This record gives sequence, structure tokens and C-alpha cells, in this order.
Amino acid sequence: MSVRTVPGLSSIWSNPYRRRWLLWGILALSFLLVSVYRLSTAVIAGSVMDAFAITGAQLGTLHAIFFIVYALMQIPTGILVDKVGPRRTAAAGAAVMNVGAVWFALTTSYAGALGGRFFIGLGGSVIFVSMIRFCANWYRADEFATMNGICFAVGGFGGLLATTPFAVLVEFAGWRTSVAALGAIGLVAAVATFAFVRDSAARADLPAIEGVPEQPELSVTEVTTFTRRIVSDRWTWITAVMLYCTGGVNLTLVGLWGIPYVVQTYDTSVTVASMITLCGGIGAVVGPPTFGRLSDAVDYDTEFIIASAVSYTVVLGSLAAIGDPPMVAVGLAFFLTGSLFGAFVLTFPMIQARYDERASGIAVGAINGASFFGAATFPTLMGWALDAYWTGEFHDGARVYTETGYRLAFAIGAIAGLVAVCCAVWIHRQDR
Repeated sequence: MSVRTVPGLSSIWSNPYRRRWLLWGILALSFLLVSVYRLSTAVIAGSVMDAFAITGAQLGTLHAIFFIVYALMQIPTGILVDKVGPRRTAAAGAAVMNVGAVWFALTTSYAGALGGRFFIGLGGSVIFVSMIRFCANWYRADEFATMNGICFAVGGFGGLLATTPFAVLVEFAGWRTSVAALGAIGLVAAVATFAFVRDSAARADLPAIEGVPEQPELSVTEVTTFTRRIVSDRWTWITAVMLYCTGGVNLTLVGLWGIPYVVQTYDTSVTVASMITLCGGIGAVVGPPTFGRLSDAVDYDTEFIIASAVSYTVVLGSLAAIGDPPMVAVGLAFFLTGSLFGAFVLTFPMIQARYDERASGIAVGAINGASFFGAATFPTLMGWALDAYWTGEFHDGARVYTETGYRLAFAIGAIAGLVAVCCAVWIHRQDR
């Protein structure tokens, strides 16, 4: 039966203002899985260290390889979505990502695990920029900051699922079965993306959306010109450094070392610890759309960014100074770091507005990779710091570290926060 003939659905399918939400939802499912894959390492850290007999630094590298390839692919991804279109780019990426997930679930060697994580990162690297380019093609400019925040909220919700819900699933079915099941769901999403998503209302044979002009594909010459201009802009680099520091630390704490910290410092289970790091996921769901709506309503973007950078640094510095505050305070700290990141992503529409709308994919890709470069380097850096304070003991196959080691890891995050404050001040002064 054709989808146009299904009662109740035909009116949605023929209305561009309604269909865009259905198509966006298909892309959002793939991005949800990207976030689960990139942050679920913390839940299975002990099991993975035991399965492959690896050290903390090796676990950090296994976690980081996703982010290395993800970051390196961001500018090429921007070029792809501007040249080829978000539909085909996202469909291919989702297929590669979920094949990698199944591979990771089935492998029995550390080298095989690295290969699986590599393909998860390679495929996942194109999904977010494809979503943002889709939004640029289907939503008005005055809706974009809000949609940008909602897209980030999807990532935050994926991070939320990667904590307690994923921990419960792993406890019930085992980590290999759980990851393989996610891969199977993701392959269905890849097929749905190719079958149903369209790059614009015109390409879906629908009436134009008011205020959203059809954007032709870039020529090779235009791709080269826009890429050169974007990567030579100081705004791009300063913004990238700020996102490298804040996004990189967030993804490292929530996605890798947060759960081991709570388990070992407070002598609790992984499931309980995941409920603490889940607070970071809740913050990441709440913060970006909230700041996005504020951005569309008022003109105080850079003030929000400065205030958030200062608060972010204070929160991480407090954890470094105290080491073992009440567990409720740790949950609050994770919530704040997750929600405050919503202010930093206000830089996405700011950067995008500096260039031709047809180059929005390249502009977003140029800065989006920064967070993932941070997520590629901070896990190993913190892993080295923690290995220096290894007690020599193991708990459920994972190395046990001292409180001092974790305080040093949080101190690294606080130093990164200070760098972010400097970047935020520069952006504010230049914007004014």
C-alpha cells in the first residue's frame, strides 16, 4: 500500500510542513544511535577491558578511535552533504556505522575491536552534519537555532540512553548482544533514510516552504572556494578550540571515565553509577533546545557563552578540588556540564551565518569536528593520568584508580574550561 493512501497519514505526507518532521525523525533515529555508540563505552568499560585484557590507556584509545575518524571526516562530510545531499550521505553513513557495530559485537580481539569502532566512527561521522543540512533545506532561518538545539538534544537523549537504560540492557543480555541489537536497528534506519528522506521539499515533489529557498548543489570550484575561506577564518579556529575543550571533556567524562569514577570512588555498582552520569545526558537534552529558543528570541548569544564557560570551569574545578563530594553533587555537576554545553552550540548558527547558505554543511563540519578531536585526545590523556595512580588492583576486570587520579582528570577538564573562557571572551568582543 502506498504511504499516500494510508488514512490520516496521506495529509501529513502531502504537507511539507508536516512531512519534514517525519523525515527529520528518521535521521534523528540514526543520530540517536551515534550518541549511544559514542558514549556507551563507560557502561561496558569493565567488560571490554576484561574481554580484551587491555589497560586504561588502551581502553582510552579504543574509545577515542571513534572520535579520531569522526573528527577527521567533518570537513569532507560538509563537502559531501553540500555536493551530494544529506539523504544519500546519511544513508551510506548509517549503513557503515551499524555494520561496524555488529563487527565490534562479534570480534574476539583488540585489533578487531579497534576496527569495529573505526567503522562506527566513520559511518557515524556524517549523520549530524546531514541532519543540520536537512534542517537548512526544510526550515526557515528564524527556526534554525531552535532546530539546531533540538538536533543536539537528540544527541543528549542518546547519551541518556547510553547510561542507565543501556546498563540495564547489558546486565540482562550481555554487552555483545546489546551492541549487535543496536546495529540491527540501525541498519533498518539506514534503509528507511534512503527510501523516504528527501533533500528538500522540491525534491519530494512538494510545494515550497515559505522562507526556505531551493539551494542548488555547489560546483567543484565553489566547494574549493568556500572550504578555503572557512578554514582560513579566525572565527572558525577560535570556535573550534572552545568546542574542542568543552565538547571533548564532556564526551570523555560522560562517555568513558564518569562511570568508573563513581563506581570506584563511592563503591557502588555500574547501574547505580550510570544513573549519576545519566544526569549529564538529561542536561544535554535540556540545555541545547533551551539556549536555542533563547537565541531565536533575544540577542544575547555571546553573553550566554561567556557565562556558561565560566560556570563550566567552576563546576569541573570544584570536582578536582574536592574529589569525593556527595554523590548528589556529582550528579548535579554532570547535569550542569551537559546543559551548559547548549550555550556553546550557539556558535553553530553564528558560524553558519557568516557564509553562503549553500555552504552550510562545510561551515558546520569545520567546527563540529573540534568536539570530537577533543573526545579523541582527552580519553587517552586522562587515561595516562589515571594509570599513574593505578592501585595495582582490578575490579570486575577493570583497573582500580585512586581518588587523586580522578581529581587530576577533573583538573585537566578545568584547565580546558579556562581555555574555553578565553575563547568565549574573544568571540564576544569580535561579535560586538
